[in-house]
Amino acid sequence: MIQFILNNEEITTDLHPATVLLDFIRYNRHLTGTKIGCREGDCGACTILAGELAADRMVYRSMTSCLTPLATVHGKHVVTIEGVNFPDRLNAIQQAMADCGATQCGFCTPGFVMSLTGLCLNDATPTEEAAIAAIDGNICRCTGYKSIQKAATAVAEQTALRQNEHPVAFACRSQLLPDWFMAIEERLKKIPAAGTTPGTTFIGGGTDLYVQKHDEIKTLSPQFVADEPGMRQITITGSTCTLGGAVTVSDLREATELRRCFPNFERYVKLVSSTPIRNMATLAGNFVNASPIGDFTIFFLALNAQLTLAAGTKERMLPLRQLYKGYKKLDKEPNEYIRDIQFELPAATDFFNFEKVSKRTHLDIASVNSAILLNMDGDQIREGAISMGGVGPIPLFLEKTSALLAGRTPDISLVRELLTAIQAEISPISDARGSEQYKRLLAGQLIKSHFRTLIPHLSAEILRLHQTTPA
Repeated sequence: MIQFILNNEEITTDLHPATVLLDFIRYNRHLTGTKIGCREGDCGACTILAGELAADRMVYRSMTSCLTPLATVHGKHVVTIEGVNFPDRLNAIQQAMADCGATQCGFCTPGFVMSLTGLCLNDATPTEEAAIAAIDGNICRCTGYKSIQKAATAVAEQTALRQNEHPVAFACRSQLLPDWFMAIEERLKKIPAAGTTPGTTFIGGGTDLYVQKHDEIKTLSPQFVADEPGMRQITITGSTCTLGGAVTVSDLREATELRRCFPNFERYVKLVSSTPIRNMATLAGNFVNASPIGDFTIFFLALNAQLTLAAGTKERMLPLRQLYKGYKKLDKEPNEYIRDIQFELPAATDFFNFEKVSKRTHLDIASVNSAILLNMDGDQIREGAISMGGVGPIPLFLEKTSALLAGRTPDISLVRELLTAIQAEISPISDARGSEQYKRLLAGQLIKSHFRTLIPHLSAEILRLHQTTPA
């Protein structure tokens, strides 16, 4: 049985655990304010909030309910647009949308309201920038975003008044949310933990699987691993970081120690999907999806991440660089799942960078993406690693190009050699994201971008280089 709180109602259901939360909300509970849009996590019309107890405090995150398995909300608080309504008036967020003329046909409006509610329940400082980031997973097709941006700014300004007050307490006191939200934490504590039901299809966040096999999921035997012990943990021992396979992109973003080791992590994250998807998408899911342009696959290939593959009581270690055997072919048995991911954190003297080019700057699939790690010994590179996506049938660790880095000083002659070497090691094809020639051009440009970012004094010389593309 799956148990959770839906708005202010306690729910117990024996529906198939792979049922999409959106369908349960609309067709079983008849809460039609949550809209059906793309069913692929892109438009945000179905956005809800999911609140859970983490370290004895409530944490609410926006999610796209069209990709959320019902089983993964066990023990959580699910909030739809109906749950933030007052019986006789608009709440403060809805009022801001109305005052700023931020709605027209109204289809997208519930999703925007829920995303902004997530902002109000977040511990982060509610700046205008944060408010706009909170709605980066919502699309409006008729109003124009300036009025929505004004509404988001007004919500951020009101939320900023809370200062150090608990977000839920402030939201209730300032009439952003109904008072019954204050009792949710104690009510969730009474729901027993979910047991593990063994299955043959492992599901973490579901953000890839539900897009690819939306109609097929309920015919499979699923095992939901996201809430199994240790699967959401981030631990650091010395210089070794261990990530549970179900750690999400947002979990990484909120980890203070990781942000210290990757000072530009906020910039990298903004290149990956949208806030609701980052709140759901797991690292292991990104890896096993085996997309040649998986953003965090490329990120962790450069870091030489090591995987622990588990099957029942058995487990084995496998370098991420050895996981991919061909297009969508993995060195992984059907009964194995990625239990955790280990990697060495870059030292303060090392250089790391991630770059991505896509048709849209944000919320898009890469045409080409790349990561680089330079382990430095003084002014020389002790060893280095370059990975790249979109230039071959699998996510590529560029072994031959990376070998050129060892023992070298990062100068313009090295950059020239890398630009030549990389063209011999990649094999892009023309597709919807660009021609072969365009992707070869991007590959070189991203190498230049890495060195311009990491070695700024080379920037002028790099700008004078001409991209060399084989005939």
